[in-house]
Amino acid sequence: MKVLIVKTSSMGDVIHTFPALQDARRARPDIAFDWCVEEAFAGIVALHPAVGTIHTVAIRRWRKHLFDKATWREATALRRALRACRYDLVIDAQGLLKSALVARQAKAPIAGFDRSSAREPSATLLYDVGHAVPRNLHAIERTRRLFGQALGYRPDLSILDSGIVPPPGNLTGIAGNTAFLLHGTSREDKKWPVEDWIETGRLLVERGMTPVTTWSDEREQAVAEAIARAVPSTSIVPKSPLADIAAILGSSRLVIGADTGLTHLASAFGLPTVAVFLATEPGLTGPRGPYASTLQAAPGERVSSARVVAEAERLLEHQTHGQAGAGKN
Repeated sequence: MKVLIVKTSSMGDVIHTFPALQDARRARPDIAFDWCVEEAFAGIVALHPAVGTIHTVAIRRWRKHLFDKATWREATALRRALRACRYDLVIDAQGLLKSALVARQAKAPIAGFDRSSAREPSATLLYDVGHAVPRNLHAIERTRRLFGQALGYRPDLSILDSGIVPPPGNLTGIAGNTAFLLHGTSREDKKWPVEDWIETGRLLVERGMTPVTTWSDEREQAVAEAIARAVPSTSIVPKSPLADIAAILGSSRLVIGADTGLTHLASAFGLPTVAVFLATEPGLTGPRGPYASTLQAAPGERVSSARVVAEAERLLEHQTHGQAGAGKN
């Protein structure tokens, strides 16, 4: 059986789909899985060993050049590639009209959330089968339940396994207790003040850790350089391909991040991860992992650096105890 997963974006949403794929990999070893994703996140999808062919879309780019011939050529090539694969089933795990339209291009039966469960009910008009999944569950659990209903098994929700491991690679000259500080995020109201990042870096250095940070645009570069000026032992990773950042992230001892895709990736890798949420509700979309924790700003309050580092120490200790316990078995 050949199944196409449609989950095009964002990075966090893509990562939240991995546990569902891991469930299906165990329950239905007869199925071969392919994936259709936004071109920017193809490298993230490639981290899961159960994914065969990765088809890429460029909806964000196509929207800006809707009437260009190149856009239509790419869209036509995608449709041909999807139909050539002759899928037995397409699972639209996103529940949006745009994802349903992409799923439709494969010319195969489509399963997705039903009208009461989908983020955009209009998407269900394009599905062959809709499945009811409560909307008040975390995105990871919702997707796991959807896959289970679509493929005929019951996921074991008592365990959580993303099925991915960090790719090979590291940061030359940096080793030992590194703490990756993920300050960059898509919205201004999600950003933790640079002063808090600096204080966090100082507290980590006092505890024998080496801060590492990176950037993807000029504004993030300015923040990274401000941290490094104030905390000279900080290592700045230049703007790099996502796969390279994922490798460096995966070799870190600790990750502290804003509400951003790389923070979700760190938790999926099973790293001690402290997520700082300032403007969004983490209950349904926050990072999940064996050593992941989310600190949320209460109305009118702030999340202090001391609180973040204290939580980081708790997670590191928890990991140490967990590994020691596993070694005794």
